[in-house]
Amino acid sequence: MSTENASPETTPAAAAPAPAPAAGTKPAPSTDARPPRRGGDRRGGPRRDRRDAAPVDPNAPEMVEKIVYINRCAKVVKGGRRFSFSALAVVGDKKGSVGIGYGKANEVPEAIRKGTEHAKKHMVSVKIKGDTIPHEVYGEYDGGRVLLRPAVPGTGLIAGGAVRAVLEAAGIKNILTKSMGSKNHIAVVHATLKGLQKLRLAEQIKTVRA
Repeated sequence: MSTENASPETTPAAAAPAPAPAAGTKPAPSTDARPPRRGGDRRGGPRRDRRDAAPVDPNAPEMVEKIVYINRCAKVVKGGRRFSFSALAVVGDKKGSVGIGYGKANEVPEAIRKGTEHAKKHMVSVKIKGDTIPHEVYGEYDGGRVLLRPAVPGTGLIAGGAVRAVLEAAGIKNILTKSMGSKNHIAVVHATLKGLQKLRLAEQIKTVRA
């Protein structure tokens, strides 16, 4: 009885044993089993829950924020100087509402943020007639004194510095102004706002006199 010789192509090859590691060396880590990533597999796992953004109201008025003045204060201590900052901000919607805020912090951005938030919480409504004021008015606060006069269309905003910031935030485009008192920014800003709060429309005056 004859036996057929098995072909090397059809005979399964025996698995060769892995070489033993040399003495004093650590075995190589296996590449088959990888440790799981922290937070799960980003390719196939669920995404992390994200906080939903606050809804934006399309009907909300557009606020105008203006930084009037930034002051730096230095305090001398044993180790040297410590600096702090204060920011004077004006916020308005250009439709007759305006507010003034003052913030202090160790950094400029934080001081501006505090001043802006303070101004938004203390907004007041002023009476305007079109793009100007209804009548002449005089505002005074501490050492600041400001004179405001109405102007015809095309005159423009004749004001500078702190007075201009308040009038632009309130939405006034044609006006004549003159600052006759202190040059301090805080005093001038508050004097301008005091003058705007004195404004009255013709209908309100008729109602009072009736």
